[in-house]
Amino acid sequence: MLWRRTTGWPTWDWTNPFDELDRMRREMDLLAEGLTRGLFREPVAGVFPLMNVTEDNDNYYVRAELPGINADDLDISVTGDTLTVSGERKIPDEDEKARYHRREREAGKFSRVIALPSQVDTAKVQAHYADGIISLILPKVETAKPKLIPVKTS
Repeated sequence: MLWRRTTGWPTWDWTNPFDELDRMRREMDLLAEGLTRGLFREPVAGVFPLMNVTEDNDNYYVRAELPGINADDLDISVTGDTLTVSGERKIPDEDEKARYHRREREAGKFSRVIALPSQVDTAKVQAHYADGIISLILPKVETAKPKLIPVKTS
């Protein structure tokens, strides 16, 4: 096979013999990577919870998806310009005789830290949780709000 690929037999077009060796090395690397990936791979977790952060002149607005989590299992803290949402997702155990065909929902603790562009007035933060969505209103401190500066003409 190596003779055939390096000589181009049966057409006798000569090719670089190292091309075939490079191809075989790449295939061996892929094979080795596939074997070790299954043995030593850490569980891959997505970013949870998913968040949208918006702002206007006075506030930052954060909306996060937290399906299946009770409000009592959430901890929200704001310090300066950092928002932390943490908690625990609890999923009831299946019957011990149950066999999984697919298991995508995970239980456990989570924590997500978001750096905000400026300081927040922590005394005025509001939170509302409904239908698996938490909505936060984070008022900006007065020094972070945009100021309209009048221009005088002479």
